[in-house]
Amino acid sequence: MDLVLKIADDFVFDRVYAALIPLDAFTRLHGASYAANATSKFGTVSLPASWTQLISYLPHPPVSAANITPPYTLPQISAWPREYIPRQLATLIVITLIGIHILYFLFAWVSYQFIFNHDMMRHPRFLKNQVKLEIQTSLRAFPMMTLLTLPWFQAEVMGYSKLYDGIDTYGYFYLFASVPFFLLFTDYGIYWVHRGLHHPVIYRMIHKPHHKWLIPTPFASHAFHPVDGYLQSVPYHLFIFLFPLHRLLYLGLFVAVNFWSIFIHDSDMITGHAFEKVINGPAHHTLHHLYFTVNYGQYFTWADRVGGSYRQPESSLDPLLDIPDLKKE
Repeated sequence: MDLVLKIADDFVFDRVYAALIPLDAFTRLHGASYAANATSKFGTVSLPASWTQLISYLPHPPVSAANITPPYTLPQISAWPREYIPRQLATLIVITLIGIHILYFLFAWVSYQFIFNHDMMRHPRFLKNQVKLEIQTSLRAFPMMTLLTLPWFQAEVMGYSKLYDGIDTYGYFYLFASVPFFLLFTDYGIYWVHRGLHHPVIYRMIHKPHHKWLIPTPFASHAFHPVDGYLQSVPYHLFIFLFPLHRLLYLGLFVAVNFWSIFIHDSDMITGHAFEKVINGPAHHTLHHLYFTVNYGQYFTWADRVGGSYRQPESSLDPLLDIPDLKKE
């Protein structure tokens, strides 16, 4: 997330903070009398006096003549520099919310349009207006999930993670080996988190809303209680604080696992493929939604096999068989 934050600052947020929280709102060293006018290579930033008086009460780092002497550079115009933690937190909230909405609607829409079998919507256990309800539940969950995840992102920005940049730091072997290592670690972690969420007490309070969707669509992938969604994401964040991982690789894996979470919610029961007993795919997760206590894994079946919760997908279990009108066609 530190890389995403830097890119966001470079292209957007340096300008935003310079415009909304200008340095001149906090000092009279240049005779500004709290009139926010500052010149940079991007032009003149000016705000109404009422706004500058209002924001002059905001907390900010110490202001000195050294960091406001013209000519200004863009980060110096704002009273909140990049390294100021309240600014980092505010920006992380914004870009996380924007990012999760884009990933959710883009990947879920693609999966819904081109992969999901729309005959499933005729299933007797498919709820009225279910797609709309799935989307509404997801949108309600995103803000709280973002706040719960924020400490992980902030710790990453502050340099506490083991993310690294140069490939020569650990070499190519570790670079490639870290991919299956990440997937195995997070898969096993999510297995136990997910299984724990099915404990009767916790299930009723937190995980039950996600099992409202017995025949899920891709839009159900994030339609859960925010604490549920956060807990199942913890292994992703924990990994980079325990083990080194290339920064760009982590970003790519983070996007990929979000896509996978959406993909396995398409109610697909295609069986008989070569990786069926290894990969925990849509058919396995469809059985989880139908029978609740099987196939807790995220990517692989090995944790379910070891934990005794594995159920093999079979064509006879296909929910399409429960659609009466489909049998007549």
